[in-house]
Amino acid sequence: MVFETERLYCRNLTPEDAQSFYDLNDDPKVLEYTGDEPFKELSEAKCFLKNYKEYDLHGFGRWAVIRKSDHTFLGWCGLKYHADIDRVDLGFRFFRKFWNQGYASESSLGVIDYAFTQLGLNSLMGRVEHGNEASIHVLQKLGFKLEKKFDFDGKVGLLFTLNKV
Repeated sequence: MVFETERLYCRNLTPEDAQSFYDLNDDPKVLEYTGDEPFKELSEAKCFLKNYKEYDLHGFGRWAVIRKSDHTFLGWCGLKYHADIDRVDLGFRFFRKFWNQGYASESSLGVIDYAFTQLGLNSLMGRVEHGNEASIHVLQKLGFKLEKKFDFDGKVGLLFTLNKV
């Protein structure tokens, strides 16, 4: 376990999460604003997770979000380092049946606390496609401020920033 919140705990993703990871990315509504393609087969999800090296490279990554009460895999939330701009991104993705229950905000608050207190980071960014109102709302609720618009894979993207106080 990397950290926990009132209702959740976050841990490293593993190849054993392949079915949940595959199912999460198989929902077109979940992927609508991500630019990601669904996995073609379960084996692709397992291969992705087997080769996911972010924890070793940077000491952080995207983490599985697990509900404490029943150990259900809800989705993922975590950090991603972007070497091209030397910044760390906060991201999250949840099964649709868990939307609007506060899990994105709760897990993101845990990630922010971990990033600032345990990892010593001073700033995080959140990147969203214009029109993704739910994710924009979560970032704003967490205190992120709009920094600028940018080209997000040919679409209008919004870059939000949160600085450690």
